Amino acid sequence: MSMTAAALAPPIRQLLGFAWCQTRACAFAGALLAGLAVSKLLPTLPLARYDVLFCYGVLLTLSFWLRGWESGRDIAVITGCHVIGLAFEIVKVSLGSWSYPEPAVLKLAGVPLYGGFLYAAVGSYICRAWRLHHLELVRYRARAMTVTAALIYVNFFSHHWLPDARWVLAGLLLVSTAGTWVYFTVQGVRRRMPLALSFALIGFFLWVAENAATYVGAWRYPYQLHGWQPVGLDKFGAWSLLISVTFVLAATGRSRTPRRPAHGSDHEPAAAVDRHRPSRR
Repeated sequence: MSMTAAALAPPIRQLLGFAWCQTRACAFAGALLAGLAVSKLLPTLPLARYDVLFCYGVLLTLSFWLRGWESGRDIAVITGCHVIGLAFEIVKVSLGSWSYPEPAVLKLAGVPLYGGFLYAAVGSYICRAWRLHHLELVRYRARAMTVTAALIYVNFFSHHWLPDARWVLAGLLLVSTAGTWVYFTVQGVRRRMPLALSFALIGFFLWVAENAATYVGAWRYPYQLHGWQPVGLDKFGAWSLLISVTFVLAATGRSRTPRRPAHGSDHEPAAAVDRHRPSRR
């Protein structure tokens, strides 16, 4: 092996290890997206497609819990994401931001109940990534983040009647996360990144996932009703803001978790949230 290849091998292994860990963290979201794609391809279903997807989402949640891939606390976070997401969908659909054009019995104000699982999948990703990467937050300001996330959530509704404050809130989010680092482990190596950067990265991949989801008919924007078109880049920014709500839900209650189990387990609890001092690892 050449000296150049030898120098590149460890970073490549780290990158591949990180990608594999992220793939595991996306297991729920990947399974849900696969279910959406398969249900779109099947010629006949025993129930309306949206109703089948709701049953599928319930079975996915139960199976992840029974296999130990999600803890009881994770299920609580995922349920919270489902409820908050469903409320978000009901308001947005009523305002015509997007629609679920297919029929279903399990619909509430035009929104199929399976729609909440799209947000639950994001909650599952955050919880699993927290465990698999042994996440630790340094100088995390819980109160500031909670208030900021709540304002961001409200603004996604209020901007239909009041001036849109998302750019102001984006600035507030940067202030709330300034100096906050996310420490994470990849193949035994401790690394870190700014919390704000993690929001931007997750927002980008959620935008990619949204393109895939709308392509298989998860929902439709008005400009997609007569044929699929790519989701606008503005949704990348929207997801980068909205992910703060899910993150705050997942972070709540984790600050009192001092125990760190053996490396590599899929059943490990979340790492502690240290608000005052940097990690010495």
